[in-house]
Amino acid sequence: MYAWDANEEYLFKAMVAFAMRTYSNKSTTQISDVLLCNVTDRVSFWFVVTDSSKNVTTVPGSEVEAAIRMNRNRINSAFLLNDKTLQFLKITSTLSPPVEPSTPVWLIVFGVVLCLIVAGIVFLVVAGIQQRKKKDKESAERENLEEKGEVTVAVENGIPCETLDLKAGHINGVFAADDERFTSL
Repeated sequence: MYAWDANEEYLFKAMVAFAMRTYSNKSTTQISDVLLCNVTDRVSFWFVVTDSSKNVTTVPGSEVEAAIRMNRNRINSAFLLNDKTLQFLKITSTLSPPVEPSTPVWLIVFGVVLCLIVAGIVFLVVAGIQQRKKKDKESAERENLEEKGEVTVAVENGIPCETLDLKAGHINGVFAADDERFTSL
């Protein structure tokens, strides 16, 4: 348990006075100008900062909030606490600066996109080479069969058909006439 005594109270008043002095750049704020009220055993209290140099009894809350916000780190360090353990109501916690990655985000995105493009190009080139090899292999097989004179039976619409011998040709006897006197040109 944290022991809150007169020395801790004095340190807190000194830190608030320090914060007010550095915020306003005046050396008129004294430790006696910081008043603690309703101090409890659980170290809960509210405080007021007065200005004895003016006839104003209290410093506006917005100035006190701005001074504490500006010196929050020093106050936390003085009590060996952090923003989670030392809480000021109506004053937001100090956020730690965002973590900066060692590599800029745009460079990472650029690298990923570039890798995807390169991978796509490599895929297209390899697929094209494989397709060309397959096509060349099929045409070489077809030429080998044609050179050997083997007749292959092709199936079209479920009916086996002989392929034409492209070198010798095929003559249809129905249309061949013995004399060609009717078709002279």
